[in-house]
Amino acid sequence: MPDAKKADILGCSIDIVDIHEALEHIDFLIEAGKTEQVITLNAEIAYAAREDQQLQKIINSASLVTPDGIGIVWAGRLMGYDIKDRVTGIDLAYRVSEKAVNQGWKIYLLGAAPGMADKAAVNLSSLYPGLQIAGSDHGYHKKEDMAEVIKRINLTQPDILLVALGAPRQELWINEYKAELDVSVCIGVGGSFDVIAGEKKRAPEFFIKFNLEWLYRLLAEPSRIKRQAILPLFVLQVLKNKYLSIK
Repeated sequence: MPDAKKADILGCSIDIVDIHEALEHIDFLIEAGKTEQVITLNAEIAYAAREDQQLQKIINSASLVTPDGIGIVWAGRLMGYDIKDRVTGIDLAYRVSEKAVNQGWKIYLLGAAPGMADKAAVNLSSLYPGLQIAGSDHGYHKKEDMAEVIKRINLTQPDILLVALGAPRQELWINEYKAELDVSVCIGVGGSFDVIAGEKKRAPEFFIKFNLEWLYRLLAEPSRIKRQAILPLFVLQVLKNKYLSIK
């Protein structure tokens, strides 16, 4: 397995990797042939995991946890870790799809509103000719339908399952069902399908370059203010941990 260093942020173990190292790690996990979980961790989920032992346990048992969000990058650097950049869910979705063409990986898309995963699959196939899309399905299934959902996924024999159920629901879902999934790698990718499908726009390059993607999303969706309100609490807790050793 790739020798990835770890950062501890509010009790969450995060792999210090860039996008290239993350892809190498995923390549290794696919070769290993087991069902592994990849989490793209942002500040909101890291903060929530402080009070949710189950969620924190899932994060710390994942095979790969990438720093998704400038909050995690900032906290890591403050704590003395050499975290160079974000590895977001949507970047991972694109780059995994790109690499899948050469590696011959098959990808299954699960999540978002009805029809959204289908559109995302079409757009990824257009963007990366030769990409093998094993299948796609929405994320609005009832608990009692999950056995059939998993059966459909397994019949297509995908190498990678991209799960866009929103965090932390997708992390909980993958953890609950990974023993039943015949998939090498399951990756939680948040709201990526909406963007890939063209339903929502990703932040312009300026916002991405200067790590202000969170601000663009807030301006585009003011309803996110409740979620963004967690960020100051995250910052405060990190500062306490750093300077006062208060958890």
